[in-house]
Amino acid sequence: PDLLIGCPAELIAANGMDALTQLVESWTSLRANPFTDALALSGLEAARNGLLPWYENAGGPAEITEAPRSRMAYASLISGITLAQVGLGAVHGLASPLGAFFPIPHGVVCGTLLAEATDINIRAMRERDRHNPALARYARLAEILLETPLRDPEQGWTLLVGRLRAWSEHLQLPRLSAYGIGEGDLDHIVAHSRGSSMRTNPIELTDAELREILERRL
Repeated sequence: PDLLIGCPAELIAANGMDALTQLVESWTSLRANPFTDALALSGLEAARNGLLPWYENAGGPAEITEAPRSRMAYASLISGITLAQVGLGAVHGLASPLGAFFPIPHGVVCGTLLAEATDINIRAMRERDRHNPALARYARLAEILLETPLRDPEQGWTLLVGRLRAWSEHLQLPRLSAYGIGEGDLDHIVAHSRGSSMRTNPIELTDAELREILERRL
């Protein structure tokens, strides 16, 4: 954590959301298992408690940021362990062509797309696969990030997406258009997004759904 003392706010935001995305996608991966679940949950709790306090105090005294820096270092480590075991999802599937074709930082891609990819995943499962276990996992994720028990899964899904959107806005993550990405680029991006990360997304998304994720963040 001491190596992170001088980290600027924009890197905290982008890389912190990348770690969070890796934890979320590991938690909802088709290959998730009890071992990675336990790790992902601990990492998610660390990110919940570390990311915003560190961002809001970026450049402040080291003793103020020591705890959130340590939490995010742990969350990042755990996210790497879990993704290596069970893979990722749609955000990282889209991140590959976006990073290859445009000068957009990987963490920015993850942070700016996470909320919308989560929303589209939940909608797709509710429409085509109501018994998909990832729906319950997303509801549990809402409880973790909001630190409150929720009886109604639908309320949890709505609150989860709202919380992720709020974090993206609070962290001032740029939209895709800030890096020269336009409507005419989306089909090309989607066509190159079906790599290994996409194969462990909790549901197979259509090209139209993947395009919608991108459109929402232009």
